[in-house]
Amino acid sequence: MSNPLSRRKFAAIAAGAALTSALPIQAAEEKQKLPAGHPPVGKSPQSSLNSGEPDRYASPTPGQGPVEAPFERDYEAPNFKPSWKRVQINRQLVQDFVIYAHMDLDMTKKLLEKEPGLIAASMNWGGTDWESGFNGAVHMGRRDIVGYLLENGARPDIFCAAMLGMLDVVQTMLKFQPKLIDVRGPHGFTLHFHAQVGGKEAEPVLDYLQSVKKLDLKPMPFMAKPTSTKPA
Repeated sequence: MSNPLSRRKFAAIAAGAALTSALPIQAAEEKQKLPAGHPPVGKSPQSSLNSGEPDRYASPTPGQGPVEAPFERDYEAPNFKPSWKRVQINRQLVQDFVIYAHMDLDMTKKLLEKEPGLIAASMNWGGTDWESGFNGAVHMGRRDIVGYLLENGARPDIFCAAMLGMLDVVQTMLKFQPKLIDVRGPHGFTLHFHAQVGGKEAEPVLDYLQSVKKLDLKPMPFMAKPTSTKPA
């Protein structure tokens, strides 16, 4: 597959994009198995996102499904009142889209055609762990799904640049904000992890990241299988 985005165009889009930003409930995980090594429900093996947080993100009762954390304002309510002119996209649909975008291009296309707004939707897997379908495709190293989502309006970020091997983009972003070397993506995956899952094409990015901050790199628990258009 040809690179869906030139380096120059990517940099231009990324300059205006947010520098984002366990898995689904047990029934969904059993129905659609993600590759071995992907974080299970409520687990983020590389994450330090929740360290030091109070236990307001305690796990709900098994089988209960997602539950909102209790909340009461201890501050003045904003003056602006949203009008809610349109209904929200269904959470089950968002969840399914995010899951499929990890691994299934055909289903990703089908659901995005059904609801184009999914391109910007994120799922909260609990606590601070937010993930979009695009995020999932990126940290799975699925260039085919990433390319399709970029063509349909997904917002590129530094994690995507690292996975795709766009060294100049990663360098530019880190020069702009050096603290991005410590930024974590969904499930706590590091920039280094995203470069690792990018394979050979992303090796220069991984070498650069290691020169900025050396980490003890662990073997990849999963890698995307190369896509091929040749007949079997």
